[in-house]
Amino acid sequence: MLIDGDGRLSVSKVPTVPTDPSQGVLHAIDRVAADRGVEPADMVANCSRFVHGSTVATNAVLERKLATVGLLTTIGFRDALEIRRGIRDDQWDHRAPWPPVVVPRHRRLGVSGRIDHAGNELEPLDEASVVAALDSFSDQGVEAVAICLLHSYRNPGHERRIAVLARRRWPGELTVVSSDLVPLLGEYERTSTAVINAGLVPVVGGYLTRLADDLQRLGLRQPMLLMQSNGGTVPLQAVAARPVDLILSGPAAVGGALRRSLGEPTGRSGDDGEAATHQPIISMEIGGTSCDVAVMVEGTVSVIDGLEIGGYHLNIPAVDVHTIGAGGGTLASVDVGGMLRVGPQGAGADPGPASYGRGGSRPTATDAHLLLGRLRPGRSAGGAIDLDERLARKAVETGVGQPLGLGAEEAAVGVITILEQHLRQAVETITIERGRDPARMTLVAAGGAGGLHGSPIARSLGCGRLVIPAEAGVFCAVGMLHSNLRRDVSRSLPGRLDQLGDGGLRSALEQEQARAERLTAAEWPPATSTSSSWYVDLRYPGQLWSVRTAVDGNPTTAGVRAGFEAEYQRLYGHIQPDGILEVTAVGVTVEGDLGSAAATPSDPAAIAAGGSRASPQVGGPVPSAPPELGRRRCWLGPADGWGDVPVFDGAELAVGQRLAGPYLIEAATTTVLGLPGDQLRVRQNGDLEVALP
Repeated sequence: MLIDGDGRLSVSKVPTVPTDPSQGVLHAIDRVAADRGVEPADMVANCSRFVHGSTVATNAVLERKLATVGLLTTIGFRDALEIRRGIRDDQWDHRAPWPPVVVPRHRRLGVSGRIDHAGNELEPLDEASVVAALDSFSDQGVEAVAICLLHSYRNPGHERRIAVLARRRWPGELTVVSSDLVPLLGEYERTSTAVINAGLVPVVGGYLTRLADDLQRLGLRQPMLLMQSNGGTVPLQAVAARPVDLILSGPAAVGGALRRSLGEPTGRSGDDGEAATHQPIISMEIGGTSCDVAVMVEGTVSVIDGLEIGGYHLNIPAVDVHTIGAGGGTLASVDVGGMLRVGPQGAGADPGPASYGRGGSRPTATDAHLLLGRLRPGRSAGGAIDLDERLARKAVETGVGQPLGLGAEEAAVGVITILEQHLRQAVETITIERGRDPARMTLVAAGGAGGLHGSPIARSLGCGRLVIPAEAGVFCAVGMLHSNLRRDVSRSLPGRLDQLGDGGLRSALEQEQARAERLTAAEWPPATSTSSSWYVDLRYPGQLWSVRTAVDGNPTTAGVRAGFEAEYQRLYGHIQPDGILEVTAVGVTVEGDLGSAAATPSDPAAIAAGGSRASPQVGGPVPSAPPELGRRRCWLGPADGWGDVPVFDGAELAVGQRLAGPYLIEAATTTVLGLPGDQLRVRQNGDLEVALP
């Protein structure tokens, strides 16, 4: 996505290059430059902000393509990484295997020396044991080293001395110190985070360095910014030692995208002169392989202090996004018991759905949509793909229909029905299971496949309002251009809240504030305008998980207790009046203002060439509906069955126009399905707002 000096939007999409993702970025630059009729070098040289989000780190973890890592830990504790927490995601499935350990036992070595839980040295560090372990790593071809000693979050002295010795062979970022990366309680999570980070440094570092060099050769004068898991951006040099912060680099931009689309809930106008809504929002972004669901309340998407990816636990700040394997490329199959399965595996970019004609033969959701009339055969996505209905029919018949004794269209209905059940459950996981009623929220359906599923999912959840963003197919790219710099710092502070007192609490937070300011001063451009927020993690005695509580600039233990109890009541429906509260950690978030990346209203189709539809004059007539491209037989769902549905060109929709369902809207980056009873209106910014019956 490009926003030019006049605020016009341009969107271009190209296939990724799995063997070298940096080439995919350069191809996208070439495409958007060609669409605007300029030279790529001229466009890049005049670029004031270049923001990049990547799934390279994510894919490296999921595909277990990490560098060879050696782990140094306290002697006697090298198996903590393999023992894990012993908590299963599904308590009823005790046969499910754990994912492979990132570092095998022969590369997990203990060193002598011991720090106790209070940070006192019980046994001095034995440097001879460190050198012996490092010699072993050299013999085994280790590419990066992670150091994680017991209780180093209270006293990092031993870890830092080991790092001095290790960096003589594994310089700079190739040696990862857990107490610098995540100085938090939780030996397993801290170790897991450190080894994943070490495994990513050679993988992600090389890719980002190549991309930065290529951009510099093209003439980029500004430092490339990278999207972090916490929803903020950061210059490349600041994340070189922390590639683990890029795990959710794409989906984390959801907050910026929603704020751009729906307006800040601060009382200013969000759309067409209307007051910005305070209604909570569900974001459901459905792409080719996955669906990412998040919730925004009062203009903020929650950030959590840990996440799980591929079965590995990471102690990093991350936007609270729930992801499932459900998208346009999700594979459908029939298992040995005769049950229809949809996902979580996907066809990937290569070969993709069977209808792409690139060698794929297994049925996907895209193939099912094509058979049900929801997608049009032929060229789409700006000519990037060519959908072949014959290939789709063959794949669905062979992979689903014949094993179940169904026709191709019946089988396609089954595929979409099950897929949408998965999508609904994903939304319920992050709403109902978190104490929120989705029926009182607005659903924003984004991603290339979001427009096809938005209305059915919103209706099943009881939502009264649905929004399909104008730039649905590049929703995260929109968010990246509307995200600020961000740095999160935190540290463990175990103890009782009442014993810490007002003074101790404020002192701990001020120390973290000072640390955050030192880091941002070194990492961010000079004279960046910043703002900070503080928080405390608390729990009742005996509990495993903490509840994050925001605090103001003059924190008191009474105010912190009140905030904790309000959030605990919302989450669990009860509190322990006057119960003991344990502090587990304190933290500070600093945001750096990058200035506005505002854009004029874009074409609802989000097509290139900066075309934006003219707004109607205030008090003027509402534009009439655009002419139909034609009509198509389309399956509308179990309640309405098949229907003859009008098809509209998204590029022809104008601000203020209204459509009544059923309808199909073919836009540049998505197709929108409207069901009978849907009432669509084109908003001032080009988004499609749908009132549901």
